[in-house]
Order: sequence, then structure tokens, then C-alpha cells
Amino acid sequence: MIKNYLKIAWRQLTKNKRFTTLNLAGLSTGLACTFLIYLWIHDELTFDRFHQHDQHLFQVMENKPHEKGIVTSGETPAMLAETLVATMPEVAYAAVSTPPSWFPKAIMAAGKQNSKAGGIFAGKDYLRVFSYPLLQGNAQQVLQDKNGIVISEKLAQTLFHNAANAVGKTINWQFDVIKKNSIVTGVLKNMPANSSAQFDFILPFDAFKDIMNITQMDPQGPFLTYLVTKEGINVPAFNAKLSQYMTSITRGAGTPRQLFLQRYSNNYLYGDFENGVSVGGRISYVRLFSLIALFILLIAGINFVNLSTARASDRMKEMGIRKTIGANRATLIFQYLGESMMMTFIALLIALLLVALLLPQFNLVTGKTLSLTPTPGMVLSILGITFFTGLLAGSYPALYLSGFNPLTVLKGKLPGATGQLLARKGLVVFQFTLSVLFMVAVITICRQIAYIQSKKPGYDKDNVVYFDAEGKVAKEGMPAFLAAVKKIPGVVNASGMVGNLLGAPSMGYNWKGRGIDKTILYRPVQVNYDMIETLGLEMAAGRPFSRNFGTDSFNIIFNEAAIKAMGITDPVGKVISFNGITTTIIGVVKDFHFQSLHETIKPQFFTLDFHNSTVMVKIKGGQTKAVLDKLAAFYQSYNPGFIFDYKFLNEDYQAQYVAENRVAALSRYFTGLAVLISCLGLFGLAMFTAESKRKEVSIRKVLGATVANIVMMLSKELLRAVLLAVLIGLPLAWYCMDRWLNSFAWHIQLGPGVFLLAGGAILGITILTVSYQTIRAATENPVKSLKME
Repeated sequence: MIKNYLKIAWRQLTKNKRFTTLNLAGLSTGLACTFLIYLWIHDELTFDRFHQHDQHLFQVMENKPHEKGIVTSGETPAMLAETLVATMPEVAYAAVSTPPSWFPKAIMAAGKQNSKAGGIFAGKDYLRVFSYPLLQGNAQQVLQDKNGIVISEKLAQTLFHNAANAVGKTINWQFDVIKKNSIVTGVLKNMPANSSAQFDFILPFDAFKDIMNITQMDPQGPFLTYLVTKEGINVPAFNAKLSQYMTSITRGAGTPRQLFLQRYSNNYLYGDFENGVSVGGRISYVRLFSLIALFILLIAGINFVNLSTARASDRMKEMGIRKTIGANRATLIFQYLGESMMMTFIALLIALLLVALLLPQFNLVTGKTLSLTPTPGMVLSILGITFFTGLLAGSYPALYLSGFNPLTVLKGKLPGATGQLLARKGLVVFQFTLSVLFMVAVITICRQIAYIQSKKPGYDKDNVVYFDAEGKVAKEGMPAFLAAVKKIPGVVNASGMVGNLLGAPSMGYNWKGRGIDKTILYRPVQVNYDMIETLGLEMAAGRPFSRNFGTDSFNIIFNEAAIKAMGITDPVGKVISFNGITTTIIGVVKDFHFQSLHETIKPQFFTLDFHNSTVMVKIKGGQTKAVLDKLAAFYQSYNPGFIFDYKFLNEDYQAQYVAENRVAALSRYFTGLAVLISCLGLFGLAMFTAESKRKEVSIRKVLGATVANIVMMLSKELLRAVLLAVLIGLPLAWYCMDRWLNSFAWHIQLGPGVFLLAGGAILGITILTVSYQTIRAATENPVKSLKME
């Protein structure tokens, strides 16, 4: 029986080649989009979840109250991990680490081989807390010796040509002026792609404590603390206990501390906090693309439904005969669902081929390394999506076709034609409402990205390169090096600073002045002479740091946002007590965006510091390559044995919007495909309408109707449906995109142009899609059609 059903289904598919082609095109494209999105979502959802203790692996976080709310941070004291293991029975393991951004580039040398690599200092139990696999060494021992080092497989191959030969060998490493030797105690397998932590070496935190002379518990600190809890602990109760403990050791009696545990694997997707509460993060993009995948499947399924019900008249006699000779409704439903499933699984094969072809480009757009390597979970998911699609697409036609009265259909009458027509129109409206929503979203996202890229951030980011101050540069100080760099032809200016210009966290500082005493979150920036000029920052009042004033080491410069938060009028020359130090305000820089445009401009201050970790060089426009070649040659002669590794400041600015750029690119592709799938269905309906009214068109032409009259008659119902979709979709799109834009502190305004462009584009595409079939039908010779009738 099943074999017979399959044979009939195959005959139906091959008999109606245009219907089959249109459906296969829509379904396979929709499935391919969905599978690509599924691969991306699966990768996002599995980030950091491969650790053995995932369910009990936490990071210690803190909510820090300030004047305008609460800031959430992962910064903790250096000795907290050791203290927790010793004093709190709820903790199984704990480990501290330096932030990955602290040592992104270190000189690693072994014999004649050297390389730059990024790494961390971490506590003894770091590799018991985290399940990064070791190729060589024991996870419980490799970080016990403060003279040891654990390196990645990649770094081992670079320095020793073979990971198996690395253990026991000596590596010379250097950060700034710190230079030491370590013995390789272990080799890590290269970091999984779905790990948010990516580094090439781990040094014992005990070595860091020796370097920084950390000997006792300091209640403050910028370090990261991770722990594994024992089974069955009450996390809220532990949070209260942890906060109480930190409050008890905080300098200044009665200062409350609000510490809490955040599940480590949630940090990647739920890393955004507002006023002390998690408000999501990358999970918003996961949800967005999940909806897009569902909508694309719905659009593809609607095409199948519309074309199947439109062809009902071609199959009504078949239905009548089958019912007359004894077929019941359940049998007919099974048969038509079988046809739908066969169509869908053929589309699955085409979709998998499309995914295989598109995956390399998709990886470029998303920045991932996704693959179609089959796993049980992936196979079940793909089959489940395909089965759901087939069921979605085939259920209504099966129920609709199997419900006809056999006597009625054998007389040539099609019951419920009006209801069928309304249902088809409703589905077309739904399809194109989604298409309008996608179209407005793409235009809005692209315009916002263009705005971000064109908006001046308040500093000169173009033609500015920066690099680490290493070796002789760091050891002997910056003045001589900077003076020499400025003499290189094509260099406009050069200076040094501590850390980087973008993305550093804000910290709470107390200040007193004119009877006011309060704490404000400021972003501190320690710079050398000429940094304000090198970055092209504008002074709103006062002056920048100058060599002509010997007291500038004790002075301070604020930005406008800080002066506003402090409520100071005429700030230049004012003497204030800032964090317990008496200082004079010598200038105010105009606000600039040192964070992304998602954020408002925060209070910031500059102090003078000559021990810089970063060198900034402004290059004359049009001479970048020539100047970089000269700068590299000078650096290597001045700093032998060190690699000149630079970055452009403009690249860092653009890196803040990687997620938005990827969303924009993916949205363009998926919107185009959604509109294409919708148009395939519209094309099929126009073709069916033209064929079903072939006799009527011929009679009208014989009676004098013009081509324009015929085209309008055949097109108006579909055009009305699409116009209604535009009218419904535009307000919905405005609501969605207005909410998205509000996630940016600085954004474009949603003017009428966006909606006119999107609505006009959809209507234009609809007219082009429908016009081919309608014009073809309107220009056909009526005699030929009437002869056939």
C-alpha cells in the first residue's frame, strides 16, 4: 500500500512539472536558509558549555552602586579564589586569572625561535575548574610550580616544531620590562572554536604575585575569579554569604559589597547588565535569527499551501472517484501528506547541497568555522525541521482536498471556492507582511551602520597606528623613543599611554570641592605629553598637558561629561580633592566616543604618566605604507629581538560594531531570499490565475478588451493583497526597528523615506513578478485558446 502511495505521489510530482519546480525552489531555498541559521544558532548556544563542571562553574561578579544606578563588573581581588577555597565549604575548586586583555602580546622565545602570543596568569586549579584538554602534563600539577608554563599546541609547534618535545624545555618570555624564564610543564590542545577564552599560554598566578608583590588580601582588584561549587548548594544563600564576607574585609566600615555568582557559560549569551540586572546580550541575536528561520519556513510552506489549493480543481475528479470506490478521508489525508513529505525530502537533498556550497561564504560573513559534519543531534534536528516543514506545508491541502463531497466534485463543482480564495489571499498578505518587515529592517540596519561609520567619534581615528612599548622602549622610558619617532618623515605626532583608548572599564572615584563630596564612575586615562594632540581631541576649555609647566604631573583634565556630572562651573583652575589627592583642573576636553555608540558618553579624566605600555603614532595621510616601513626598520634597530606588531586605531573603532555588521550582512541575504521565496509563490499564483481564466480572457479580447484591461483584471486581486500587506507591515516594522534603534544611545531617525523605499520596493517587485504571466496571457491569440475549449 505504501509503495502504491509513493508511486502515485511520484507521478503527481512529475506530471505537474511547473508546480513541482516552483515548490521545490521555494522549499529547498527555505530549508537551506533554515539549516544555515540552525548551524549558527547551535554554535552560539554551545559556547563555553563543553566544560566538565558546566552546571556548577561560576564567575564571581559584583554590583557596584554609584550615583546613577548600579554597574556590574567581574573585577575581584587577587586573593579571593584562595580565600574562598580555604573558608567556604560550598566551594570545590576556585582559580583566579588576569584579564585576557592584559597580556595580548608577549614575546616568547626558545633558542632561535620566537613568537608573539597572548596569555594569562592563572591560579593552581585553573585547569581543574576549566576542562581545556591537555596533550602533555597533568591538569592538577602543571600550574603548581611558579617557574612553570603551560603552552598551546600551536605555540609548541612554533617554538619546538613538535608538541611532544615541548615539556621540560625552557621558554624566555617578556612583557614590557618584565623578563623571565619558565619550564614547559604542559601542552594544551588548541582552544575549541566555541570557547570565549582564547589564549596561547598560562603562567602560574604565584609568579604574578611575586612580580607585583601581592602578599595579602586587598578587597579591591581587577582580577577574574572562577569557582566550581559542590552539589546542591543554594546559590542565593551563597551570594549573601559571599557579599557579607567581602563587606567585612572592605576598608571603611559599613561599606556594603554586592557579590554574586554568574554561571560561566551564560556570560557569552547573557553578558549585558543594566542597573545590576541581566538584560541579555548576544542571546537577542539568537532569538532574532530563530524568528527569521521560522518566518522563512512559514513563507516557503505558504507557497506550497497556496499552489496546492489553487490546483484543487485539477484534482477534484480524482478525489471524487477515490471516495466513490471506497477510500476514506484518513486514507486520502495520508496520501496527500505523503506527497508533501516526498516533495519536502527531495527539497532537503537540494537544500543540503546548497548549504555545502554556501557554507564557506557563510563562515566568512559570520566569522565562524561551521561545518556540516554529521552528529546524531544535527541529523535529528535537520530531519525534525524537514518533517515539520512537510507537515506544515501539506496538512492544510490534505485536509482541504480530502473534505470534498464526491457527488459534488464529480459534477464539476468545486465547493468553498470563495473561502479558498480568501484563504490564499490571507496567506499572501501574511507572506508579504513578513517581507515588508524584513525589507524595512535591512534598510534601517544598513543606514544605522553607515551612520556609525560616518559619524565622527570626536577624535581623529584615521591614519593612527599603535603598538606595545616593549624591551628598551619600556625599560629606558618613552621620551627618547618618542622624540626619535617624531623625526621620521611623514610622522605628524607621537605619544604614549597606559592601556588602550577604547573599551576600558569605568571605576568609582571620590572627589571633594566647594562643599560637595560624592562618588562618580570615571574612565581613567593615563597619557604622556602630546597624546591629546596626537588623537586630535579638542579642548572645550583650558589647555592640554605641556612640558612648559613642570607641575602638570599633579594636574588633571576632565571631559565635558565629567564636569557636568560633578556640577562644576568655570572648572579651569579649580582645586579639588580627587580620590584623596589634591589636584588642579587645567583643562576640559570635548566629549568623544571612547565606547561604542550603544553607550552614552561617560565621565572621563586624563592624568600625566611617563610609564606607558602603548605608543600611538599619527601618520600623514597618503604616506601610510612608506612611513610604516621606516617605522618598522627604526623599531627593530632601536629594539633588537622584538617584533614590530602594530594595529590601526580605526580598526579598533570598527571592531566595536562587528556584531552589527554581521547582522546587517546576514539580514541582507535572508531578506533577499525571503522576498525571492514569496515571489516564487506569487509567480505560481499568477500563472494559475492566467491559466484558469484563459477562456474568459479570450472572450474579453474578442469583445474588444485591451491588453491593459486584461492585465489589470488578472493582477488586481494579487496587487490588492500585497498592498494590504504593505499597509500592515509598515507600522509593525516601525515598532520593531524603533526598539532596535533605541539600543543605541546615538542613532538615525526613522523618517518616512525608509518606509516609502521599502513599500515601493515590495510593490515594484510584485508588479514585475505578476506582469510576466499576466502580459503573456493578455497577448496570447484568443482563437488558439477558444479552439482548445
